[in-house]
Amino acid sequence: MPEILEVESYRELADRVVGATVVRGWADPYSAKKLSSVQQWARAVKGLKITGTSRRGKLMLIETSGPTLGMRFGMTGVLLIDGDAGIDGLFYGPHRFNAEWIRGGMQFSDGRKLLLHDPRRLGRFEIDPDLSDLGPDALTLTKKEFDQIVTITRGEGPAIKARLLDQSVVAGVGNLLGDEILFRAGIDPRTPSGTLSTDEKIRLFKAFTQTMKTLKKRGGSHLGDHMDGRHPGGMCPKDGGAMRIDTIGGRTTYWCSKHQK
Repeated sequence: MPEILEVESYRELADRVVGATVVRGWADPYSAKKLSSVQQWARAVKGLKITGTSRRGKLMLIETSGPTLGMRFGMTGVLLIDGDAGIDGLFYGPHRFNAEWIRGGMQFSDGRKLLLHDPRRLGRFEIDPDLSDLGPDALTLTKKEFDQIVTITRGEGPAIKARLLDQSVVAGVGNLLGDEILFRAGIDPRTPSGTLSTDEKIRLFKAFTQTMKTLKKRGGSHLGDHMDGRHPGGMCPKDGGAMRIDTIGGRTTYWCSKHQK
């Protein structure tokens, strides 16, 4: 499941086509589901020159001589350019290529292709995507922005895991990163956001920033410290405690019964 770190690797890969001109674009009904038709993508991208790339959370942006193009990757989407993938594999992905899973893309005047490979069919293309519903980017989150995440003005607030997954609060944290950050911080993911102590907030911010840096170097959120214990009956790879499992914020969540309090 591509989260912010995987999408950042896609963005870096997409830098290869900066300066190229699009001669053809295509999309299937799945990747075009946020557009008026599959033909809209083909019409919109033809003749554009790629001028740059950027990203907000898990949304990759391709800047052009015309509209900004957006790519969302859903659960199993992978960016391919000239047969090269942004990452080697995804935790819940099939770990193999199938031509039938190509959902669309662009061909450039030099013959190269940018493709969306997506078995689960949840990825999509967008044209001039609206960023107003996205919070600050998780990779560049400042202490001030973090303080806003953990500041609750009414009641105890949602579970901290659900708060981290709220893309309108902070853009880019997915299920695996959320579990990894809380695992490193030693915080129970069920803890109401508004009840975090000063010490817990300090630990959480430190874990947040270090997790982003460390897993980016490793190659993605699917390479976290807690992954060996992330299965029913698993044991914590840090202290041997039994791993608990529940649904928090709509996502399957794992945490250690021993050190995450």
